[in-house]
Amino acid sequence: MAKRTGKFKLGVGAAVFLVLIALASMPIKQTLSVGTGYAAKRLCSEVYLADRSAEVVWREDLALLPLYLLSYSMDDERKVATVSSLGLVTQAAAYRDGLGCSLTNGTTVEAVQATSIDVIEPASTYDVTALWPEGEAIQTELPEGVDAKKLDEALDFAFSEPTPERPYNTRAVVIVYKGRIVAERYAEGFDANTRLLSWSMAKSVTNAMIGVLVKQGKLDIHLPAPVPEWQGAADPRNKISTDDLLRMSSGLSFDETYGAFGDVTDMLFVQHDAAHRAASTSLESGVGEDAAWSYSSGDTNILARIARDVIGDDEVYHRFPADEIFGPIGAYSAVFETDPSGTFVGSSFVYMTARDWARFGQLYLNDGVWAGQQILPKGWVEYSCELTPGTPKGEYGAQWWLNRGNPEGSSNRPYPSAPTDLCTASGFETQRVAFIPSRDVVIVRLGLTRKKGDFPTDAFFGRVLEALPEGAKDTP
Repeated sequence: MAKRTGKFKLGVGAAVFLVLIALASMPIKQTLSVGTGYAAKRLCSEVYLADRSAEVVWREDLALLPLYLLSYSMDDERKVATVSSLGLVTQAAAYRDGLGCSLTNGTTVEAVQATSIDVIEPASTYDVTALWPEGEAIQTELPEGVDAKKLDEALDFAFSEPTPERPYNTRAVVIVYKGRIVAERYAEGFDANTRLLSWSMAKSVTNAMIGVLVKQGKLDIHLPAPVPEWQGAADPRNKISTDDLLRMSSGLSFDETYGAFGDVTDMLFVQHDAAHRAASTSLESGVGEDAAWSYSSGDTNILARIARDVIGDDEVYHRFPADEIFGPIGAYSAVFETDPSGTFVGSSFVYMTARDWARFGQLYLNDGVWAGQQILPKGWVEYSCELTPGTPKGEYGAQWWLNRGNPEGSSNRPYPSAPTDLCTASGFETQRVAFIPSRDVVIVRLGLTRKKGDFPTDAFFGRVLEALPEGAKDTP
């Protein structure tokens, strides 16, 4: 059985001391559980789905963890990653075709791997030599008005490292103008075939999944959300609609703090059923317009389970993103991963290549239409990018981030260098897929920026837009 291991040694006295503390402290155990779960899940996906080296992932992607407390092993035959914290807490993540990796919390490797789907097969009409997005070839001549020098400078800017102690770690950039890739670049060790993690950009994919169900007439987002935990007549949560969840106006007391004790990290890296963990939180404020807007990965994972319940057949559900979204737009690399219970982790875990992320952005730029086929319902993109009341800077729609500005003025917005009609999927470590209808552009930036705000996204967007012709209906 092929196995690889990695560990950091700790002094015997210090190890014994930490063991004694851990045995007496549930908070310490929770901390170790979150850390080992995060490490096991990421190792599994990056190695067996993104085809990267475990040693590199351990050293680079997991560098912020206390690696001196952790050890890992990779079972390449079974495709399982296992991480242990001093032998006190051990977590494993297992890979399966078509669905990527899942932690085994509350279940077993065998049970996780019993569920798989066929990988997405290219359409019979797919020609890899055709120009992107129909194929993978890139046009050699730029459209009229595109400044090649400024485009190169924008890419140089994205991949520069002006402050080494706070690195950008950009891994991929793809820029699409008028439906064609006009620029792309990859960091060493990554290329056009490397699947890259979404983090919270997955929320925008969940938006698409809900949209398709609306188009199919299977879900009315304005009715109370069909959530089993809220069905009691006296339960105030039974007034929360699917629209409220999409807009993160559920009023639930879900804690989005990214630390050992936040609801979100417990949900993603410790629990068996992410949606149940989120749905079990209490109501903190009113519902909908009476709720205080609060960004919540919990709301999104409830949406992912609503989709599962509405579809009603797990085989159909697990194939649903591939059959209804990724396959039709030619995003053949895309993989939507599940939690241990089998529900898609709608908040966080989608992998695909940078070019396929650009295809996803182009679908929304095309108002949900692809090659003449209406993938999303008419008006769904407008709905998704419609301002949710109560957002401080007019920055959120329905699982998509906006650039509207608050009522005091459109200048007070997340990306002052970009038009107000910019709409973006956004994820941890500065993952971005932005589309701007007034400029007919899609911008993809993927990387490993460790601290929020360290990558100058607004300045990068501004540089890209300076390289392109002005739009006919630019907004200030």
